[in-house]
Amino acid sequence: MIKLKPLVLMMACASGYIIAHAEDQNSTTSNIENKPVTSLETIHVVASADASATGLMEAYAGGQVASGGRVGIFGNQKNLDTPFNLISYTNQYIQERQAKSVGDVLQADSGVRLAKGFGNFQEAYFIRGFVLNSDDTAYNGLYGILPRQYIPTELFERVEVFKGASAFLNGATPGGSGVGGSINLLPKRAGNDPLNRVTVGTDFNGGYISNDISRRFGEDQQFGVRVNTAYHGGGTEIDKEKNSLGLASIALDYKGENLRLSGDVGYNNNRLESNRPSLRLGSAVNQLPSAKQYTDIHGQSWTYSNEEDVFGSFRAEYDINDLLTAYAAYGFRNTTEGGVYSSWILNNVTTGDASLSASTIPRKDQINTGEVGLRAKFDTGVVSHQVVLSGSAYNQDKKYSYGYRSNINTNLYSPIYTDSSAINLYLPSNNYEKYAKAGVTNLRSIALGDNLTILDDRLNIMLGARYQEIDQDIYSYGVYKYNNTKNKVTPAVGLSYKLIPELSVYANYIEALVQGDGILNSQTGDYYLPSPFVSKQKELGFKYENGKIGGTLDYFYTDREKAAVNSSGSQQFSQAKNVHQGIEFNAYGQLNEQVRILGGASWIKTEQKNTYQALYDGNDVIGVPKFQANLGADWQLPIPQNISLNGRVIYTGSSYANNSNTFKLKDWTRVDLGATYKTLVNQTLTAITFGVSNVFDKDYWASAAVNDYTYLSLGEPRTFKLSASFDF
Repeated sequence: MIKLKPLVLMMACASGYIIAHAEDQNSTTSNIENKPVTSLETIHVVASADASATGLMEAYAGGQVASGGRVGIFGNQKNLDTPFNLISYTNQYIQERQAKSVGDVLQADSGVRLAKGFGNFQEAYFIRGFVLNSDDTAYNGLYGILPRQYIPTELFERVEVFKGASAFLNGATPGGSGVGGSINLLPKRAGNDPLNRVTVGTDFNGGYISNDISRRFGEDQQFGVRVNTAYHGGGTEIDKEKNSLGLASIALDYKGENLRLSGDVGYNNNRLESNRPSLRLGSAVNQLPSAKQYTDIHGQSWTYSNEEDVFGSFRAEYDINDLLTAYAAYGFRNTTEGGVYSSWILNNVTTGDASLSASTIPRKDQINTGEVGLRAKFDTGVVSHQVVLSGSAYNQDKKYSYGYRSNINTNLYSPIYTDSSAINLYLPSNNYEKYAKAGVTNLRSIALGDNLTILDDRLNIMLGARYQEIDQDIYSYGVYKYNNTKNKVTPAVGLSYKLIPELSVYANYIEALVQGDGILNSQTGDYYLPSPFVSKQKELGFKYENGKIGGTLDYFYTDREKAAVNSSGSQQFSQAKNVHQGIEFNAYGQLNEQVRILGGASWIKTEQKNTYQALYDGNDVIGVPKFQANLGADWQLPIPQNISLNGRVIYTGSSYANNSNTFKLKDWTRVDLGATYKTLVNQTLTAITFGVSNVFDKDYWASAAVNDYTYLSLGEPRTFKLSASFDF
């Protein structure tokens, strides 16, 4: 049933705001309908996202991706110059696709697929077949300070996807994921032009409203302020599901002659109710259920997830002289999280017999992180150097407890829905403490690197090493259990050479020090964490950009250690290994004045090695398709009105749903369509965007696993989206 009340209320609020604050824009926005395609972007923002002198990298032709991005401690670099695979999705692309979260943005990337978190509702991203948890996402170069489960797009300007291990460039991820790549979100900053924007939207089950306001002040416009607020609320296309999200953030920056400062403070409150659970398979199941058989399942009324975050980051950069720059950054997050989560365990596909498990994990996280460094630029003969010395530290104090209940009867074909009295969660301690100390993680590192440029900027060599230390204290309900500590010097070397100005060849070798996968005993609440390990990556590729069309073709090889799994599914802590190698292709840019493209393909071959008693040696890694591809295009209609159409096809090949490779998920194809109309309404610049994701309402298993556990998650059903954005 379509619920229009939230949309009507928000439209009324937005209309009142616009009428009260609208300004005459004749001098800057007249004749918009006759403007060429290159003026499609609603606003033009040139701002520094990280207190750097260079600011944001310019958008590439078509405006969907940037011409470069942040390469860890070396800062911004152009795509053709860096010996690593990096792509940065712009705010223009985020708006045109009505993306609400990081996962929505990454639907554009052929090397990334979206999954649900391990036992909860958070987003997880598979990059090159390796999981990256949302709480290992970086914000302006600092890990772990953004909301843990779901990151709304109102909080950031761009999404940078770095493919491959990145410990030397960025330091170790605090949660131990991200072997296949990392994600860095760039915060919003005040642009050169004043901005007043209100956006309202709906998916015809719920709606949202957001405000984005920025100004620059001072004689030289050196002070900037940007404020973002948003509210999302209502239902979803999935029966019984409800969500609400409220957020607010303020960003300040200062640009002096030698000193640059920036800072952000934000608040996020995300609440979910009755979300559809993931599906697990019982030991007696001998075949996979189809995705269609699970589409009518919805969450129990007693399931929910509440997350409240206060977070911030601050960064400073000072030019000591023309050759030497010092920088420092600090970030924090305080999170309170609670909920009752549920998973289905299917025991018999023929009869549909199943059971529910229920768990509650109230937790609190307090995170403090920072970095300091020096950058020096100088020449030695014909060689130009950018030498960086950087130190970083990360501290997380984690508190949580655990309640569990299993064997709540239900059925795949005749689901049983109960009230909260049916769960009576088991608490493993008579001295139950809601927020008991669970762990303290400290990461410390020092990195030294040199980016050398030779042969009139044709040859770039990046080399260096990072000393990384991971120190973890493990607790069980406030009782200290043991310590895990490991340190390692992780080297990195990369080379990029321009064969011609438009074409470069690159290669890299880089290592990462990664935390081991932790195992929680649901009966005792004890948590076991293996020692950290080293992951190694090799990569070779080509990059091409001619000012209009760009692309990357590369080969990669990455290995990752993991806890071995025996035939009954319990964990043995000898170190098995997953090996991923593959070929990636990506393309982006503007074919002509009317057509923009964005897409690619990924081929991945995986193998399990050194598994428990060699049970799975040689098998494919669970949940990783051999082939996946995306193809997106935008067409500016050749008419006086400013109307563009867009389409996207997403294909994901089949993958195995268990380590023994006896269950295989079917491949799937999804089609998304949309349109944007830009015009003036009473001198207010207006963009109306309509989209349909999963046009043919395809039922499919979007992901098979997280952290080598079988967790089947359904893809997004057909969803209609409508939004209107007003700039005044």
